[in-house]
Formats: sequence, C-alpha cells, structure tokens
Amino acid sequence: MTLWRFLESGRQIRQFQPPVPICEKGKQIQTSSSSVISILDMGISEEEWERLQKALDWPGPDQEITQLNQSTSPVHSTFSIVGLKESYKVGEKISVTITARDHNKNLKRYGGDFFKAKLSNSKLKASVYGEVVDHRNGTYSVALLLPWEGQAQVYVRLEHSSEVVQILKKYRESSFPRSHYNGHFEGPGPNKTRISEVVQCNLKWGADGSWRKGDCCCEYKDIKTGTVWQCERPKKLSCDNLVHHSRGGLEDPLNPLEKQIFTKTLTNVAITGDTHIINVLPNPAGIGTMERCRRMTTPVPAGFYLKDVWNSFVCNTGQFSSAQMGNCLKNKIVYLMGDSTTRQWFEYFERKVPGLQRMDLHTPRTGGPLMAVELENNIIVHWRPHGVPLRFTKTSITDLHYIGNDIDEIAGGPHAVVVFTIFAHLVFHPITFYVHEVAKIRQSVVALLSRAPETTVIIKSGNTAGVKNIFQSDWYAMQLNTVMQEMFRDIDGVIYFDVWQMTSCHYLRENIHPGPVIIANEIQMLLSYVCPV
Repeated sequence: MTLWRFLESGRQIRQFQPPVPICEKGKQIQTSSSSVISILDMGISEEEWERLQKALDWPGPDQEITQLNQSTSPVHSTFSIVGLKESYKVGEKISVTITARDHNKNLKRYGGDFFKAKLSNSKLKASVYGEVVDHRNGTYSVALLLPWEGQAQVYVRLEHSSEVVQILKKYRESSFPRSHYNGHFEGPGPNKTRISEVVQCNLKWGADGSWRKGDCCCEYKDIKTGTVWQCERPKKLSCDNLVHHSRGGLEDPLNPLEKQIFTKTLTNVAITGDTHIINVLPNPAGIGTMERCRRMTTPVPAGFYLKDVWNSFVCNTGQFSSAQMGNCLKNKIVYLMGDSTTRQWFEYFERKVPGLQRMDLHTPRTGGPLMAVELENNIIVHWRPHGVPLRFTKTSITDLHYIGNDIDEIAGGPHAVVVFTIFAHLVFHPITFYVHEVAKIRQSVVALLSRAPETTVIIKSGNTAGVKNIFQSDWYAMQLNTVMQEMFRDIDGVIYFDVWQMTSCHYLRENIHPGPVIIANEIQMLLSYVCPV
C-alpha cells in the first residue's frame, strides 16, 4: 500500500530520513530554480553523484548563441564512409565520419550535436544501430557493424543541434513547469450531496520547492520514498479529499530565438552523405553469441534486425511460439511496473499466451492496475503504473504506487519475475529528482534480491519516441537511461534490457509506443531472460 501524508499550509512535520549513504561534506547542487538540492535529497553518495555527472557530461557551444545561423544545419552537415571498399564480409565494420556545419556552411568548432546513425536494408527488413562518438570539435565518428549478408546503406540524421541540446538542458533543470497535472477532489456537500473540485498539482522538489499556484498548498508525502506531491488548496474541500489524478496541459517555455532554433524543420532531419550501396559477403566464421541470457552488460550494437527478427549479441535468444510462451511462464507471477510501454507487454501476453484472461478489477482499461490469469498453468501477470508525476488520464490516486514501494511488498522467489521501467513521464522534471527515484528503487531491488536471490529482476530501458520537442525529446530519455544503467551497474542479479537500440534502428517510424513488430521482438528477448535457452 502507498502511504500518504498531507500537510496543511504552515503546519510543521518531522521530515522522513531515508536510510541512505551519508555525504560527509554535505555538498549541494544549485539548480536554475531557487531550490538547492543536496546529495542527501537524491539519496546517493557524493562519489556516485560525481560519477553520474561524468557519465551525463555533454559538450555545448563555446560562445553565446544570438542568432539561428550559428546553430548546426542539417542541410549543410554531411557524412562520409572512410576507406569504402568494393565488398566486405559479415562481421566486419565500416567507419563513418560526420561533419557538422552551421547555416553559413562554416565548420562547427565544438561538439554536442545529437546525431543518430544506423545501417539498413529495407528489402531485407534489416537494420543495426550505430553509436555516435563526439570528438568535441564539430566532427563525429560511427563504427557500424555489418551483421547480415547482402546489401546495406548508411543513414544519419540530426535529431537536435548542440544549440538545441543546451536549451533542453536549461529547461530540464529550470523551475519552469513544462508539464501540469490535475488533482480531483471529492467530498460530502450540503444536503447529502457530493461536491467536486479540480485544481492544479505538481512535484515539490528541493527544500522550498519551485512550484506554487493559487492558495498553496496541500502536500502529500510518501512515507517510504520521501517524495512530496503538492496541489492547490481546494476552496470547499479539505486536503484529505484528493481522490483522482490526471494529466494537465503542457506549457512551452521557449523564447522567440529558442523557438527558431528548435523549429520542426531543423529537428530529426536526415543529413546528406555517401549513398553508396555496401556489399556484404558471407563469412563462414559467423557472428553472434551462445551465452545464456542472464547478464546486465549491453554491447553496441546489442543486436540487429533481419527479416524483422531481432538477433541479439547480448545472449542466445529463442523464438517462443504461443504454446512455448505459456510453458515458459508456467507457475510464474509476472509483475510489470512503470508506464504504457510495459502495458504494451501486458497486452501482448494477453493476446498471445493461450488461456490467459484479463480479470475485471473495475479499473480503467488503459490506466490500470491490470491482472490476467491462466489457471491451468498457474500464470499470473500484473501491470501497474508508477506513482506521480504521471501523465495519464483520470486515475484513482490510491492506485498510483511508487515502484520501490511495490517491490517492497513482493516476497520474491524463483517463481517471481519483476519488470519495471520509469522514463517517459520523468523527462519533464529535473534529473536530480530522477536520481532520487532510481535510488529508492535500487534500495528496494537490493532488499528483494537479498531476501529472495532467485527472483528475476529486469529493467526495461526507455525507448525512442516520435515526439522530439521541448517536452519529450529522445535526448532526455537517453540521459535517463544513462542514469539507470550507471546506478544499477554494480548490482548483481539485475538484467538491464536495452530496448533503445531496438527502437532507434527499426524501419518503423519512432513512437513512444513501438509498433507490433518491435513489441513482439521485445517479448522474445524478455522471455529469453526468464527462460534462458
């Protein structure tokens, strides 16, 4: 059960002190809001914060940007294949150089552009992800593996210029509330009637917070995580009458120059370059791995598509039929937590696992929580969204649980499969808050694996999305993925499932909710972790 406390304005409460590493130096982080975030606020050590900062480091402009022409142009930026040969063998790599130029065709002197690169063949429905290396001088390089026999072509696009990334960073840590939320209050009125009020709500982060609206505030503090949610005080009802939560509007913080730089015509645009067809010959040695699926390490590339089937380099993956899915999940309880992308997995199981039937929990069909059971093979599958902040339609506030709290309620064991994701709804808030959330989840995962080490714990990474604006950029999601990977790097027994590469390189248009082909391949990977082959 999620435990909430509410405070009347001005009322004193004793702050909950979570069991976290103590920072002896008491280092604080000054954000662009009026609040100061301490290491203890985030729940990590000073050493870990320094490590995270290094992992998240992203170069930017070395000058003040005062006009659009100074920013990177997708029209004038180019890529070339280094030392192109007539043919290659499967398993070889090609090297690609990307050169960034501004709108005046001048070479850029600094890095920080957000490029994406892949190799693909539309006829073969084949593709592979390439990691872009920033040399911080306006040039970038990509090493692309050639994993299939046949032809291939390089594709590079500029998702965001370095100048746009600086804007993204600015508003990520700003006190400006890009995302708003609604609190729905209900309670008894005169003459046995029911009255309701809807007010604005948002996250309180830092000692003083940064969000204030109207007559402020009702505050709701989760006892275990320490997270504080606050709502405007309703005019007629009391703070303890909060019943439902829903998403509110989005507010654009961009000034006129930033809007010019961030225009759609300059966002996620393919750049010109080598159009040569790469010929790939068979290689008797072959490529791939026969290692059983159990590790957290994710190589680049993590795999590739061929004929719409994901071939993993992480581990030996199976292709499970519907009947085999049921056998794999026999006597299992699967806990899917997070957002609508794990709900897509729940819905896939519901369609594909023979006999799996959704139970009527009298909850919203898409808002959950949801449960499906298959009695003959004793299969139970749960799905539940994470706690606020959450951009969902109207949902009961008591059904929104923080992931760490739910994990604390799971006994665990060889029958338990715990899968969680948390990224899409956190891109609207400071990364220091995300660190705080992950730290609490990590604490709960460590405790779970301590009491039940045979529990399968899988972290689903964030995936790429179709929306690439100030609200939901892939750059935000990629940074959150970096935090999650770094913070769970040394936790034994946890599997990090990187779906980023699977969504980034596929031919389907990027969408926060990946298409059926991608979901099917994600489930095959997931089951390969649950039932290694």
